[in-house]
Amino acid sequence: MRLKYHLFSLFALMGTCLAGHAQKVTLDYYFNHEVHQTASGKTERYHYTWEDKANSGFSIFGDAFKRAGGQLDTLGDAPTKANLKGSSVYIIVDPDTKKESPHPNYIEANDVEQIAAWVKAGGVLVMMANDSANVELPHFNHLAAKFGMHFNDDLQNHVLNDQHFDDGAVVTTGNPMFVTAHKIFMKDVCSIGLKYPAQAALKNSNGAVIIATVKYGKGTVFAVGDPWFYNEYTNGRLPAGFENDKATNDIAGWLLKQVQL
Repeated sequence: MRLKYHLFSLFALMGTCLAGHAQKVTLDYYFNHEVHQTASGKTERYHYTWEDKANSGFSIFGDAFKRAGGQLDTLGDAPTKANLKGSSVYIIVDPDTKKESPHPNYIEANDVEQIAAWVKAGGVLVMMANDSANVELPHFNHLAAKFGMHFNDDLQNHVLNDQHFDDGAVVTTGNPMFVTAHKIFMKDVCSIGLKYPAQAALKNSNGAVIIATVKYGKGTVFAVGDPWFYNEYTNGRLPAGFENDKATNDIAGWLLKQVQL
């Protein structure tokens, strides 16, 4: 009986230690802050949020981080090195245009410097853009330029009304980021221009860079030309052969492994 008690105590202590060291994954709710009215007339935050389980949400992406040992959080204020302290991963997705928000919060010079200082100390920054008709690229590119990247004003992997899924197909077999996924779907993305030391992590069939990475100080920056992992394309509705669900787990795990804080 005493042995069982000691084993139980040991496992409980280990669980407490692991929970205390969970890597915090912080999703920006400041540069992307879209709202809409519900059927009841209530105004609510939506689009690329952890809480949203509809096609527009990031709940499945969030679950992937939790499976990999991450703890989800959000940041509704402008980022600073102080309020990013404690975060292991910081995700900025699809910054608002005036079409999406009457008073968008643009990424300004001070935001760039604050984020860069946090990355340099060991954080992992994820920048998820979109095709130029649906994202505020000029200010987002101020941040990207800090790391030798540029989101281009183009349209890659155009898929018309989801009738031709193969136009959005990208083979990932052999790519070290994608441990289990062999083919993914990425629709209507922008390509990424690079300056050394930024490098391509994934190209489409046309040779355009659609995922890029760079080491910056102790930290890492991961950039992709699309929001990509929202629920609509990770919930099993894609045709057989596309493995965005597996890719979600692959990338969440890869990102957490890059943390050096």
